[in-house]
Amino acid sequence: MALAVLAGALASLAVIHWEDLFPPDEVQRAADDPVAICLAARASDIDKMVEEGVVTETQAATFKQRAEALCQAQVGGGNGPPPLTN
Repeated sequence: MALAVLAGALASLAVIHWEDLFPPDEVQRAADDPVAICLAARASDIDKMVEEGVVTETQAATFKQRAEALCQAQVGGGNGPPPLTN
């Protein structure tokens, strides 16, 4: 009886923590991450601006750094200030 209880407990733990034990591959996680999707879109826009000669490589690097904060704020639940209360 004790072995059956032990087997059931282990099976329950395996089901509950399956993704912790066997995490999905990095590509799948990035595909589901709204911040990663946002960053990819912004990077594509910035690369297009470089190709068109609108911005320099130095400016593009700065824009890409700022895009990370923008995407975190827009879709990633950024760490901005709390809303004002009246």
